[in-house]
Amino acid sequence: SYPALDYFDEQTKEKFIPHVIEPSIGLDRLVLALICSAYAEDEINGEKRNYLSFHPSIAPVKVAVLPLVKNKEPLVKAARGLFDKLQRRWNVVWDQTGAIGRRYRRNDEIGVPFCVTVDFETIEDDGAVTVRDRDSTEQVRIPMDEVVPYLSKMIDGY
Repeated sequence: SYPALDYFDEQTKEKFIPHVIEPSIGLDRLVLALICSAYAEDEINGEKRNYLSFHPSIAPVKVAVLPLVKNKEPLVKAARGLFDKLQRRWNVVWDQTGAIGRRYRRNDEIGVPFCVTVDFETIEDDGAVTVRDRDSTEQVRIPMDEVVPYLSKMIDGY
C-alpha cells in the first residue's frame, strides 16, 4: 500500500514513471547512458523495429558484410575479400545466415550503422555492392573500389 510512483503529464496526457540514471562517474554507468540514449524504435512498412542508433563514430561494430547467399563460391569469395579489406580499418562482422532482411534487422539491433551486401550483380555485371544505412534504411549501389572512401566519409567524417 505504497503511494503511486507514476506521474501524469498534463500536456501530453500520458502517465509515466520518472527515472534517473545515477550520476556517479564510472565506465558501467557511461556505457548504460550510451545504450539508453542510443535505443530507438520506429515503424517501417507497418512493421516495428528496435535498434541501437549509435553515431557511426562510436558504434562498436561499424560495418556488416553480407553475401546474399552462402553457397555461391564466387559471391562468397568477393564478399570475403571486401570483409578482409574493411577489417583492416574498422571492426567488421560477417553474417551469411538467414534471409537478408533478418540479417539487416539483426545488425540494426546491435547498432551496426552500415551493411554492405554483395549480390549476384556484383560478380556478374557491375562490380558494385549495396550499402544500407541503418537509420534511414536507404540503400545505395557503390562500386566495390569506392566502398572504403564512402564508409570513411560516413564513419570518420573525411
